[in-house]
Amino acid sequence: MRKSTKLALAFAALAGAVGTTAYAENNASAKMRDGMMARLDKAMTASDGAITFDQFSDAMNARLKKLVADNGGKLTVAQLADALEKARFERMARRIIARYDTKGDGTLTTDDITGREKKVFAMLDKNNDGKIEKSELPKGHRFGHLRQSDDDDSVQ
Repeated sequence: MRKSTKLALAFAALAGAVGTTAYAENNASAKMRDGMMARLDKAMTASDGAITFDQFSDAMNARLKKLVADNGGKLTVAQLADALEKARFERMARRIIARYDTKGDGTLTTDDITGREKKVFAMLDKNNDGKIEKSELPKGHRFGHLRQSDDDDSVQ
């Protein structure tokens, strides 16, 4: 391969990596901004459309300030990372429970899991022969993009 071709490929790979990272950061920033605006809107609605600095501060960083207070007035990187990880896993757990919980009681039972599995199996068994063949699987085996027609709940 020619040196100029190798350089062009290396540059394209680098540009792709940088672009992907920038997109991910922009997407995360947009989510953070949306969350901030939602909290601000909620605070303003609760206060007839106008808020003081203290109300603004509480709306923006109440959870972070509570973490600092709960850790003796100082928060280390490790403590913040632990809190963020716990919050992330709790959100994931809530989504899983909501997806499987057939009774709506906020708990997960083996019957809930089996019921969900039966529903997904039936959806994948397109010819209803009691077996799932490779040809019945979504292209690329991407189950996360498969949609159910009855309740539009994505399969994971």
